[in-house]
Amino acid sequence: MERIRHGMPVIIVPGHPEDYPALAALWEASVRASHHFVAEADIHFFKPLVRDVYLGAVTLTCAFDGVGDGRALGFSGVAEGKIEMLFVAPEAFGRGIGTKLLRHAVETLGAREVDVNEQNARTVAFYLRRGFVVVGRSELDGTGRPYPLLHMRLA
Repeated sequence: MERIRHGMPVIIVPGHPEDYPALAALWEASVRASHHFVAEADIHFFKPLVRDVYLGAVTLTCAFDGVGDGRALGFSGVAEGKIEMLFVAPEAFGRGIGTKLLRHAVETLGAREVDVNEQNARTVAFYLRRGFVVVGRSELDGTGRPYPLLHMRLA
C-alpha cells in the first residue's frame, strides 16, 4: 500500500451509508494492525456489526484523501458526547489523521469521553497526549468480551 504523505490534504466530512462497506474494511485493517490482542473470531463477529449497526448509530465523520483517489483514511463516530469509535487506515498511522478526527469530535461535536482497550497502549497514549485522563476501568468490553476498557475523559 502507498504510504500517506505527512501534511497531505485531508477532507473531513460527514459519513453516509454508501461509505459503510469501505469504512468497515478500513475498520478491519486498522484493528488487524493495532489490536493484536483481538481474537480472529471476534474480528469476524464485530465486522458486520460495525458495517450494519454501529456506523449508523453515531454521528459519523470521515477523513478522505483530498487528492488522488479520495479514499477513506479514517473515521470517527460520536454519540451523546462520547467518541464511540475512531479508526485510521494503517497506511495513514502517525500522519495526523486521528488527531484531525479527534479535534473535530471535540470541537464540533462536543465529545468529552472515550473508552479505549487497555491492551492498545498506542491508542491509550494517543488520548493521554491530547488531554484525556483515565477515570475508570472495566474488566470486559461492552459486549462482555475479555478486552478491558479504560474509561477516559477530557481534562
